[in-house]
Amino acid sequence: MVGKDEVELLLSDDLISRIMVQTCRQSGLSVVYTELMDFDGAEIYFNEEKDLVGKTFGEAVSAYEDSAVMGMQYSNGEVKVNPAMDTVFKNGDKVIAITEDDDTLVIKKNHKPDVDSALMSSMEIPAAAPEKTLILGWNNRGEIIVRGLNNYVKPGSEVVVISQSAESDALKEMRSALHNIKLTYKQDDSTKRSVIDSTNPTSFDHIIILSYKDQMDTQEADSQTLITLLHLRAIAEETEQDLNIVSEIMDMRNRELAEVTKADDFIVSDKLLSLLMSQVSENKQLMRVFEDLFDADGSEIYLKPVSHYVKAGSPVNFYNVVESAKQKGEIAIGYRIQKDAFDSSKAYGVKVNPNKSEKITYSNEDKIIVIAED
Repeated sequence: MVGKDEVELLLSDDLISRIMVQTCRQSGLSVVYTELMDFDGAEIYFNEEKDLVGKTFGEAVSAYEDSAVMGMQYSNGEVKVNPAMDTVFKNGDKVIAITEDDDTLVIKKNHKPDVDSALMSSMEIPAAAPEKTLILGWNNRGEIIVRGLNNYVKPGSEVVVISQSAESDALKEMRSALHNIKLTYKQDDSTKRSVIDSTNPTSFDHIIILSYKDQMDTQEADSQTLITLLHLRAIAEETEQDLNIVSEIMDMRNRELAEVTKADDFIVSDKLLSLLMSQVSENKQLMRVFEDLFDADGSEIYLKPVSHYVKAGSPVNFYNVVESAKQKGEIAIGYRIQKDAFDSSKAYGVKVNPNKSEKITYSNEDKIIVIAED
C-alpha cells in the first residue's frame, strides 16, 4: 500500500501543474500519459531479468518485441528513466518497460532484429526556438505553471496571462527570476470572444485554459472553461488553423461537453490523479518513474517528427525506429498517426508500445513518441 506522504504527493498541485506544462507543449502527450496510467492496454512493469545481466541498456531496448523498455531500477532501489545506452545490468537490477501485462515482458531469445540502415534517417533535429504561450483563466496552479514553463522553454519565450482576477504579489515577485520568458498579465474577462480575439490566439504555440476553481464552485468554473474553449474552437475553424489547447476540466462529467471536435490534450485533474493513485497503490516504485518523467531535468516524453528517425513513405518496422532513436540517446516507445488525430476510436492516432516487427508506412506529418533529454 502507498504511505500517507506518498498519497499527499500525488494530490499536490505541483504534480498536476507539471503535467499541464508538459502536455501543453506536446500535442498528443496527454493521450500517452493516460495510456500509461490507466489499466487498459499498455502499462509500466518492473522485472528482474537474469538474461540481461552483463548486457547493456541499449541491448535491452532491442531485446523485446512486444514491450518497450524505458528504464532501469538499480539493485539499491534507485530508478532511472533512459539511462545511458552503455549502462550494464548487474545482479539485482530490474528492467522497467511498457507492456500489456507482466507475463508479456519477455525477451525474444535468439532473435536478430530486422534493421535496415537504408530506411533510417540521419536528419538532425533542429534547435528549439522560443515559444509563445497564452494562459486564459487563473488559479493557484498558475504560478507553478509559469515557473515550470520557464524551466522548459528557450530564452526569448513569452507567456501572456488573461484573468478576471488581479495579478498576485507572488507572481509579481517571481518576474525577476523568469530568465527565459517575458510575462505579460492582463486583468480582463477571459471568456469574452472580443478579449480572446484581441490576443491574436493563432499567433501562440500553446494555449492553456485554467479553471477559476479558487473563485467559483466546480460547475460554474467548468462552464467558464467550456465557454472559453468553444470560442477557441470557433476561431480555429474560422481561421482554418490548429490551436494547441490544454483545458483544465474539474468535473469528469463535463469532459464529454469539451470533446465536441477533439479531445487531444484535455487535462481532467481528478481523472489523471485517480489513475495515477491506482497505479502507484499496486507498485509504489511507479511514482519514482513518473516523478522522473515529470521533472524538467533529465528525460521526458516527446513527440518528434518521423523524418528525424526513419524515411516516410516506405514500409518500415519499429525495430528501425528504435535503432535510430538509440543512436540519438533516445528511446522510441510509440508513434502518432496524424490523420487519426481527431478519431477517438483510434486513440487520436496514438499508439504506445507497438509490435516491433509490424511494418508501418509513415507520412511526414506523423510523429514518433520518444523518451529523450530534450
